[in-house]
Amino acid sequence: VQLQASGGGLVQPGGSLRLSCEASGFTFSNYAMSWIRQAPGKEREVVSCISYSDNTEYYTDSVKGRFTMSGDNAKNTVYLQMDSLKPEDTAVYYCAATAVFCTLSVSDYDYWGQGTEVTVSS
Repeated sequence: VQLQASGGGLVQPGGSLRLSCEASGFTFSNYAMSWIRQAPGKEREVVSCISYSDNTEYYTDSVKGRFTMSGDNAKNTVYLQMDSLKPEDTAVYYCAATAVFCTLSVSDYDYWGQGTEVTVSS
């Protein structure tokens, strides 16, 4: 089982990035998939989650209207489109999978990608 995250980088405030997370060894549509970030000196927080089993989506308040999570079943890949980026979005972003339903408890996630760093700065 592996999650491979990519797409991070340095972007100016107001810019956009798209993160990708390719899953192998399992079918992501059988799990709830999340993007979780950890900013310097802060705890990890669930930014967004998709659960195909109960057809739900979740976004933390600070990214609503700016971030969009999606999935491509054929590629077994989930994405996070991040628009109107702000300096406070600077963090390492991880994709993670948990059985069945979305959860805000990071300890409930079974599989983790290696993280991709996003820096928003002028």
